[in-house]
Amino acid sequence: MLSGRKYRLALDAEQESMCEEFGNICRAVWNTGLDQRRQYRRRGAWMNYVPQAAELADAKREHEWLKAAPSHVLQQALKDLDKACRDHGTFKVRWRSKARWSPSFRFPAGNLITVERLGRKWGRARLPKLGWVTFRWSRPLGGEVKSATVSRKGRHWCISFLVSSEEMTPEQHALPDTAVGIDRGVKAAAVTSDGDFFDREFVTPGETKRYRRLQQQLARTRKTSRNRAKVRARMNQIAGRVSHRRGDFCAQTAAHLTAKNALVVLEDLKTRNMSKSAAGTAAEPGTGVVQKRGLNRSILDKGWHRLELALTSAARYTGTVLVKVNPAYTSQRCSACGLVTEGNRESQSVFVCKAAGCGHRAHADVNAAVNIRNAAGHAVSACGDLGISRSVKQEPVGRATGQTPEKGNPPHS
Repeated sequence: MLSGRKYRLALDAEQESMCEEFGNICRAVWNTGLDQRRQYRRRGAWMNYVPQAAELADAKREHEWLKAAPSHVLQQALKDLDKACRDHGTFKVRWRSKARWSPSFRFPAGNLITVERLGRKWGRARLPKLGWVTFRWSRPLGGEVKSATVSRKGRHWCISFLVSSEEMTPEQHALPDTAVGIDRGVKAAAVTSDGDFFDREFVTPGETKRYRRLQQQLARTRKTSRNRAKVRARMNQIAGRVSHRRGDFCAQTAAHLTAKNALVVLEDLKTRNMSKSAAGTAAEPGTGVVQKRGLNRSILDKGWHRLELALTSAARYTGTVLVKVNPAYTSQRCSACGLVTEGNRESQSVFVCKAAGCGHRAHADVNAAVNIRNAAGHAVSACGDLGISRSVKQEPVGRATGQTPEKGNPPHS
């Protein structure tokens, strides 16, 4: 089984300068390769990794600054670019901006990497051209090193090892007859069909206030100035703490859910599409832009996609099966009798079935989670029959009067 192990590096001034240089060279190679691919596509031709790798070897003979970074690190940057272009399309791959992109580079040859433990808290690794780098030994490696990625997060440098261990995914879960449905929302990050609520605040009010003040300072600084770099570094420090809390929450929640359940059912949500701006274009301006902006911020703050990734990773260690189902009408269907109507959900948290003789009452998110769990028997793709003509997780509007969902009813919850 392949797993990742991430540690914080303790670099000296020379090594930190070299890492910055390697990252800048990889960024230049990425941007140059992407520009070349786009020029070829505009002419109706195609450029891939093999000719670009050959041209990189020629470019290193002409430009001395390219020789500062190891060759296989630059080749790996071109491989990553090739994969990104094949997965997303050449014109949808982003440039790597010096201001917005954090330096990162990968050593793909595990046989050239040596790792040693120095004591209870420290270890070191020998990397090509960087030499021995010291890192905080916060957990055992647990396998053979296949590759190493050096990256900067805020003001800290980290190293991530890809290790191969002999651990295998269990053929069967320890509790084979257990199942749970998970409803992701903006009030609570995750609500289960068992009635459990998982949520926490990732950013404190003080951090929100400081970040807003820093944004105002950033707007008053001159581009490429030192003051701008200092303000951006302070902003990244706050954003990094928030990201770490969100990642810790998702990892703990995923470990808890996969340990207790052999089947975990999620809605097949397209988070990227759901958090798009409603601004529209100059010719056709959007409506409800401010409300949509707040909804997008709430969706991204709760880490829906990150929780899904954490569940996928944790399921490998317990044998849990992860299933995604069509999200259509899960928040409007009664889990007791199956009646679907927008009147069932009286508010964001109250669900009362309007069917005669039913009257089922429950927390709206718990009712939706039960529907998600029950739908696992006939899971379909989110682009399948239901919901084909509208965005996922969107409540149907009134057909006769054209009324919109109730204001207190976010369409994604």
